[in-house]
Amino acid sequence: MRALILLRLLAASLFCSAQFPPEPEGITVLRSQFNNNVTISYKETFICETTPGVRGFSGYVHIPPNALAEHGIKNQTWEINTFFWFFEARKDPHNAPLSIWYYGGPAYSSSGMPLSYNGPCKVNPDGNSTTLNPYSWNNEVNMLYLDQPVQVGLSYSTFHNVTVDRVNETITPLPEGSSVPEQNTTLLVGRYPANDTYKTSMGSTDAAYAMWHFAQAWFQEFREYQASSISLSGVSYAGKYAPAVFEFFEEQNERIRQGKWPTKGEQYILPLNMLLIENGLFDLPGQWFSYPEFAVDNTYGIQAVNDTVYQTMTNNLNKPGGCLDQAYQCGNLSLQYDPQAIGVNETVNHICAEAGNYCDENVQHLYSYSNRSYYDITVPASLSREPPFAHAFLQQPHVQQALGMRSNWTVRSDDAIRAFRRVGDFARPGWINKFGYLLDRGIKVALTYGDRDYLCNWISGDAASLAINYTDTANFHAAGYEEIHTNCSYVGGLVRQYGNLSFSRVYQGTHGSAELQPETALQIFNRAIFEKDIATGTVSADGYSSKGIRDARSVKNEVQTDWMEIKQVCYLWDLQGTCTDEQIEMVDNGTAVIKDYIIVDKNSTERYPEIVGLGD
Repeated sequence: MRALILLRLLAASLFCSAQFPPEPEGITVLRSQFNNNVTISYKETFICETTPGVRGFSGYVHIPPNALAEHGIKNQTWEINTFFWFFEARKDPHNAPLSIWYYGGPAYSSSGMPLSYNGPCKVNPDGNSTTLNPYSWNNEVNMLYLDQPVQVGLSYSTFHNVTVDRVNETITPLPEGSSVPEQNTTLLVGRYPANDTYKTSMGSTDAAYAMWHFAQAWFQEFREYQASSISLSGVSYAGKYAPAVFEFFEEQNERIRQGKWPTKGEQYILPLNMLLIENGLFDLPGQWFSYPEFAVDNTYGIQAVNDTVYQTMTNNLNKPGGCLDQAYQCGNLSLQYDPQAIGVNETVNHICAEAGNYCDENVQHLYSYSNRSYYDITVPASLSREPPFAHAFLQQPHVQQALGMRSNWTVRSDDAIRAFRRVGDFARPGWINKFGYLLDRGIKVALTYGDRDYLCNWISGDAASLAINYTDTANFHAAGYEEIHTNCSYVGGLVRQYGNLSFSRVYQGTHGSAELQPETALQIFNRAIFEKDIATGTVSADGYSSKGIRDARSVKNEVQTDWMEIKQVCYLWDLQGTCTDEQIEMVDNGTAVIKDYIIVDKNSTERYPEIVGLGD
């Protein structure tokens, strides 16, 4: 009886953070001095980054319909309202460089990352407060986190009200004018971006066009942060987003320099500095060979799949009509009939979509037979190291008000994912070529890979780095792998570097090195952006060539077993990712005891006694 009474009391508090966001207050609206149809709405933020004197801002850049028509995007009848969260550098912000940061996916939100990954803070287990992160990337760099493409995270074209079933992870639109249903622990209501796969970006190139218009507006209105250099960093599918964005930015810069872009208010030359990609996905043919290989032959000595699965993966990759054949067909047709890769040819869209789906299902996803994590080959697929406390934090009314949210936050947009899938963005070619173009324009490229990740593994990243064709390709190939000295007592990995191009393998890193190796990830980021050698951070990168071993695979890793000590906790904001079937059933039938979104049991009382108590 005590448990049931407690559940009812807790449920009442849970509902408070599951309602529609409050109407934003204290919003400043700037109308572009160049275009009355472009506005920025924002407010100063005082959460997450609490270092005295360090400022932050969050808000939206509102781009009108048909803004992309001049780039060949027809029928853009919706607004592009892109959410940003900006943090000043903790050190000398008005002279610091600036980096934009993207999550991958595609279509995963970046606005949760300041709270859980490489940003100024980490959310505490209560889901309602934060602790400063000493390894934040804004220590010396101004950071601008963007939810992109539109409909992702807090970015929107239009809104609709929905119900959310936590157990089944289903979202159902509420008919216009209907009453709000009664909520309970598993049924919530919220305001989400419109679920329309045709009101978002149709692939990475389309997204790049939208981001250029965002950048023109943002940097010209926030003039105090017109840094001497702008970088772009991201993880995973950012390997496609980011080079597409920076290539288009630089092409537009050149048009402006030559007087070929006459649009008033869109003539700011963006000073591009560096592109940093963590565990990036680039070109399908050049990287997918690594899936069967990494599954059985990795530096951790783990054979994740048996010989039968390995042979099936290899056969499906290489056989006539298999993954590579379909990818090459997609690439050839795309270059011929849709060279901009913006989805203008339905035949190409279909062939490329089918290629991506075939390769996913018949090569990449056969790894699921291993029952190991896609993001960390050393641990079980079921392992959740820590509940996603940031998910709860972003649903708190005071946080929604502090950020000026127009909708409830979501971790991803399935509709935007479907839009990318529909045009075959996964299988389209040419992303590695964009790196060569940028390098020959003097823009740095840093590729960094946690070496425990299967999904975007370091073997594929190493191959991608060697496939980049630019002026100094031979010099890059001639460079050796040198140890990365994270600090005076720890070696964090290996790096091959020549001048502006580097490839880093981060020891014991996962799908994004900042998760488990935050200091090494920060050092690589800072050294790259400030034009130093990645190995030590003490030598100018200009003309620098790393020295060391020729074969990075010769350096083996020990499998760490610390995960075995983790007491896994079931969390209400991620039932499918953190809970057993029995725990989910208890939540569903109302017999679970829940405190601050944590399901109370032996594990949670031992791990978070300050939240759930010590038990009876």
